[in-house]
Amino acid sequence: MNTFWFIRSARLRWLLAGIVIGGALIVFVLPIAVAVLWSLVDPEVGWFPPDVLPSSLSLANWRALLSVPELADAFVTSFAIAVLVTLLCAALGLPTGFAIGRRQLKLRRLLELLVLTPLMLPSVVLATGLGSVFIRLGLAQTIPGVVLAQTVVVLPYMIRIVAATLGGVPQDVIDAARNLGAAPLALTRHILVPMIAPGLFAGALLAFIGSLEEFILTFVVGMPTIQTLPILLWAYLGGRSSYLTYAAVVSLTLLVPTLIMLFVVERVLKQEYLAAGFGKA
Repeated sequence: MNTFWFIRSARLRWLLAGIVIGGALIVFVLPIAVAVLWSLVDPEVGWFPPDVLPSSLSLANWRALLSVPELADAFVTSFAIAVLVTLLCAALGLPTGFAIGRRQLKLRRLLELLVLTPLMLPSVVLATGLGSVFIRLGLAQTIPGVVLAQTVVVLPYMIRIVAATLGGVPQDVIDAARNLGAAPLALTRHILVPMIAPGLFAGALLAFIGSLEEFILTFVVGMPTIQTLPILLWAYLGGRSSYLTYAAVVSLTLLVPTLIMLFVVERVLKQEYLAAGFGKA
């Protein structure tokens, strides 16, 4: 069905479609194109107004920054923390999501509100509070401290998606498994997890990307010992325009793996839903 089916005028439909596509290009494509151009600016020539495009391109910025150990260390640290945060969110999100999505709890609304609280608080307030607590616990400037701090922020996404997915699981399937003697662990492993795999994939993707791009909590809890890609990007921006080329390289280094993962997971999710539709899930 056409997105603008309610508009009878064909010209108006084309106009609205053009506005939407143009807006998408400006919001999503243009910043990436500018970042690519800044990363390829020849440092010997530069890029200054009124030039719309750089007069000379070079890979010198990539070679210079990729040769710096800080970038490789930040890359490894960011992805290691993101993996740990994703695994921890999955371990905590599945039982919590089950309680919210399947249990008839008297304080269910309160529980949902508590789950969403980290998203309601300003990031600076949350980071300041967690930072002071983690200092007292000896978790400041450590990988476990950063992992726990990021988990507080991205866990609500995992819980909400898992709870919504579990809410769609037929109760008859769960009752049949219990009547056949399935223990809670076996029920979770062989029934619930396969049925909600697409939701787990989606929640894990949001948790991974949220961890990969998180800055304020990582900065407050982890600096100066723990340095991730967003912190490295902030260091190269820092209000100094002479580092825009390096900032563009770091931005693309952070963006490209995320885009690749989005594409791969999108393909996996499609396959999962197709299999479910044919009764193979």
